[in-house]
Amino acid sequence: MTVDPRTLGWLARALNHELRALQQYLAQSVLARLWGDRELAAKLRHEAFDELEHAERLMERLILLGVAPSAGNLTPSRLGRSREELLAADRQLEADAVRLYQEAAMQARRARDFDTAALLEAILAEERAHVEQLDALLQGGEQPHG
Repeated sequence: MTVDPRTLGWLARALNHELRALQQYLAQSVLARLWGDRELAAKLRHEAFDELEHAERLMERLILLGVAPSAGNLTPSRLGRSREELLAADRQLEADAVRLYQEAAMQARRARDFDTAALLEAILAEERAHVEQLDALLQGGEQPHG
């Protein structure tokens, strides 16, 4: 199977993003726990596991395409001094993910790699849901994780 190198590039960027998000959510979970906010710590830890699952799915696709998964250097986690700063940083991270997955899915469709496009579109839907959940939290409402 010939794989479009641009599609592989997008998969690699997506994997790097998911590992960065995993790192950020986990670090923020630790910080929230240290603040004594166990509820926020649990939510952030749950988000970390969602990002881990995304990374796993991307790795599986790369392996199926015959490519060993590899992530570049991860940027430092964005923390904050308050719950609102943490959530704002996470909202930006998820908005970046939405843009990344939109572009990646378009590239996969252009390359007629419909299996990869389906994977990227599925993760895109989950990232959009994350943005909505964060918007609700930032507006002071509680949105159950779905």
